[in-house]
Amino acid sequence: MAIPVHLQVFDGPLDLLLHLIDKNKVDIYDIPIALITDQYMEYIDEMKRQDMNVMSEFLVMAATLLDIKCRMLLPKEVNEEGEEEDPREEMVRQLLEYKMYKYMSYELKDRQIDADRVLYKPQTMPKEIEEYRPPIDYEQLIGDMTLSKLNGIFKSMMRRQVDKIDPIRSSFGKIEREEIDMDEKTSYIESYALKHRKFSFRNLLEKQGSRMEMVITFLVVLEFMKTGKFYVQQDELFDDILITYREAA
Repeated sequence: MAIPVHLQVFDGPLDLLLHLIDKNKVDIYDIPIALITDQYMEYIDEMKRQDMNVMSEFLVMAATLLDIKCRMLLPKEVNEEGEEEDPREEMVRQLLEYKMYKYMSYELKDRQIDADRVLYKPQTMPKEIEEYRPPIDYEQLIGDMTLSKLNGIFKSMMRRQVDKIDPIRSSFGKIEREEIDMDEKTSYIESYALKHRKFSFRNLLEKQGSRMEMVITFLVVLEFMKTGKFYVQQDELFDDILITYREAA
């Protein structure tokens, strides 16, 4: 059965395949390979008298179609992911790329044709007109805005900025890390205890230079109590705590 496109000139085998797919109105992702191959071979028969250099490209595609047709008759191969491979996949990818570039060439050609219709006229506007700037009517620009109203707006914006300030967090100072040598503080307290033997815990804390030093001093006193070096007593609730140093502990 002859097809009515035997004498049509195509740019290449992919161009012919696209024509046959469009002519038969088939899905490019599901090409009826037997039908397209038969029609393709009929076109090849009509090209026997053409240039063999051009003919060779079509023959390569014909061999590819026949190979795909044979593979379609065989059991389908499975890839590494366990999915069935479609012998037409590579050809479909080439057809889609060719179709995209073909339509892009049409778009570029249309733009070239439209560009031929564009005329360019150089600028001929006098210099006086180019440099002209319309005068500014400041009264119209300001309107009913007065210095008093501007001052009111400014104060309102300043109040909003003040309202954004957190009254608590804004009073916080900068937290700086205080380095205290634990061993040095331990030696100091032990020397103090050796010198005084029995002393007030309050007086010991008052001799510390910072809050962190007081915390470290408290921890050292607890450690000495644990090891038995310090004996602590308090006669009444809220009374001062008295510490006695026991050297033999």
